[in-house]
Order: sequence, then C-alpha cells, then structure tokens
Amino acid sequence: MSKNDEIIAAIDIGTTKIVSIIGRKNEHGKLEILSLSKAPSKGVKRGVVQNIEETVNAIRSTIEEVQSKSGIIFSEVFVGIAGQHIKSIRNRGYINRNSDEGEITKDDIRQLIADMRNIPIEVGEEIIHVLPQNFIVDYETGVKNPVGMSGRRLEGNFHIVIGKVASARNIEKCVNRVGLEINELILEPLASSEAVLTDDEKEAGVVLVDIGGGTTDVAVYYDNVIRHTAVIPFGGNVVTHDIKEGCSILNRQAESLKVQYGSALGDIAPSDKVVTIPGISGREPKEISFKNLAYIIQSRMEEIIDAISFEIQNSGFLDKMAAGIVLTGGGALLKHLPQLVKFKTGMDVRIGLPNLYLAGEVDEEINQPMYSTSIGLVLKGFEYSNPDESKIKVKDDDIPIDLIEEDDFEEEGKNRRSIFDKFKNTLIEIFAENDMKME
Repeated sequence: MSKNDEIIAAIDIGTTKIVSIIGRKNEHGKLEILSLSKAPSKGVKRGVVQNIEETVNAIRSTIEEVQSKSGIIFSEVFVGIAGQHIKSIRNRGYINRNSDEGEITKDDIRQLIADMRNIPIEVGEEIIHVLPQNFIVDYETGVKNPVGMSGRRLEGNFHIVIGKVASARNIEKCVNRVGLEINELILEPLASSEAVLTDDEKEAGVVLVDIGGGTTDVAVYYDNVIRHTAVIPFGGNVVTHDIKEGCSILNRQAESLKVQYGSALGDIAPSDKVVTIPGISGREPKEISFKNLAYIIQSRMEEIIDAISFEIQNSGFLDKMAAGIVLTGGGALLKHLPQLVKFKTGMDVRIGLPNLYLAGEVDEEINQPMYSTSIGLVLKGFEYSNPDESKIKVKDDDIPIDLIEEDDFEEEGKNRRSIFDKFKNTLIEIFAENDMKME
C-alpha cells in the first residue's frame, strides 16, 4: 500500500471535547479529512483522564460516528497526550567511537538516542520523547546530520519530554476498552505545531501557543528544531470559572457569555452595554456589563500570558523569536486576545488555523483552531506509520488491506510493547530512516 492510499485515524482526548478523525493524503501530499466527530468530554481534567467510564463513552460515540459516516473500519489510532504532568528537560550525551577514521553511522545515532533514555528521572515517570537538536563531532559544533562524517567523539544535545506513567496507562485503558489499540502517543504541542506552523516560521523562530479548555500547550521552535515544550495547567476553563464566580451565574451561562460577548481587553469594551442573564429557578434576572465581563477575562488571560512568557524565557530563545507567537486552540478565538498578547509580550501574533496542509477548499467547520491538535495528530501519524503495517478495512469493498504487524525490537511471541517502549523504538527508527530529519 502506498502512502497516498494510507488512512490514518487519531483521537484527541481533551478537557472540553473528544475528537475522532480519519484522513489520507492525496497525490499532491495534501491531507483529506474523510470524517470527523466530536463529543463533550466529562471525564478529563486539565488534560488528565480522571473518569475512565465517561471518557470511554465519549470516545466510543465519536468512533462509531466516524466509522459509520466514512465506511472505514480501523483498529489502531494515534492519540495525543498532554496534561499538567508533562515536563521537559535538556540534556547532552556522548559516545566515544573506536576510530576517528570510520564514518559515523545511523547505528551510532541510535545508540546515542537510546542512551538518553537511561538518564535518572523521578519514580513514576517515563521518558516520552527524545528529540535531537544538534550534534557535536569532536570539536565541530552545530552539526545537524553527522551521518557520514569522520570523528571519534559524537555528542548530541537533546530535548527530552517526560510524563507520568499512570496518565499514559489511563489513556491506553480508555482506548483499549472501545476495541482499539494505540499506535503511538504523541505530545499534543508537537501535533498542533505540525498543523499550523510553516517551515519558514520554524526556521525564523516561533512560539506555538495552544489554548485548550484545561491546559495551555507551548512549543518553541528555532532553526527548524524544537527547542522547548511545556504544558501550563490552566486554559479557557479557568476563565469561565472566574466569570461564573465573579457574576454569580451558572457555568453554562458563563461559558456562553465568554464566547458571545467576551473580550480580552477591558479598556475598549463598551461601558454602556449590558447583557441580561435569566435568574436561577425563577429568581430575578441579572444584568452584566460588557466592561466588567472583559476585565474579568483580561485579568485571568494576563496570568496565562505571564506563564507563557516565562516558558519562552525559560527556553533561552526569547531574543530569537523573529516570527513571534502563533495562537491556536479553542481559546484563541477569544475576542481581542491577539492584541492583548502582543501588548504583553511585544511579539508579533497571529491566529493559527489548521488549513496549511489540507487539500482543496477547506470546510469552515473543520478549519477552526480547536481542531489544530486533531488534524496535527493525523499529520504526525503519517510520519510515524508504516503503510505495510496498517489495520484498515473499507466496508464498501470489504477488502482488508495488509494486516501485517512486526516488532523490530522484540522477538516473536513476546508480549506487545508498552506505549512508552513504542515511543522509544519508533522515534529511533524514524530518526534514522528519514536521514536525520529534525522535528
């Protein structure tokens, strides 16, 4: 099966919604979305599954709808992982080769990446991604692809993403209960970046900010390399909560106010406009000023922006972000938010829509910031997947497409690899097979 015939399925398990999506690439390499379904997420808080049963029910409803609409049955999916437990560190490793005359090979790179997984981390944590940034061959620094070079000492700088084992296991459990297997867990900021950032932005220096319901994901790129990732443990839901508490109204009323009348800039909100909210259980209705509403929103958004600014500074590349900030996620649609971010950070800001790599005329319903992670998971799926190993069956023709599955790093008969083991092996293999193409 060729890449153009390959179909990728993905699930975005978010705090406010769960999205199932399938897509394939056309002959021009553009992504065609074959089907998409979303359902409210009630069992996830700040990106972490806290109620297995409710999460399973939401996943099942979206999967059934996607398969029914598209006529495509699948048994493997790519799934995003985020949450407040995610953290990242930078580390350098090295290997000494036997001779400086022989060429550096892909096996040397594999060994160096594999060694990074042995660094000490806290109990209950696992390394999710090991992302190479650059290499040093003897005293030659800034090498992007050392394969073929001669040298005795090979060093590498790595961006390492760490997460809680329990959180990944809970995600795996939810997906398994609907009869599916996880092909790969993918860090959600990386997926969102794939959908909304251009190559020029990644080269010049850019910050991807994905404002979800429960978390705000940050990814910093410079010179086409991922330099920093972070998950800030609050997002649009805390804004809704502040409106609810500040105005003494119901949560659903607060969310509706935020979406329909909210603004991130209190100074320019009209002071003579009010919105009337029905009273609870027959009580007197309430009038809420547009300006007061905007100030509540601005206050919380400024805290989130301060946390984003801290992460950018912590990356060490604050002065290299020539392309500024790209906002995406459902929270990016908040009125006047780009202006507030630009005012607070002094950086250029644009809204990132996931239409860069979509084929043909993009459906407006799909071309929304809230679907950036979902579409990015499908795009990342094409990077990770092997067409010969997919498990896809089209109901119309009822012809199964190659049901082949191999484990290159396990002997036949052993148990299926754990999710985190698959992270390690797949990243090592992809890094080698794609001629050291950087993330």
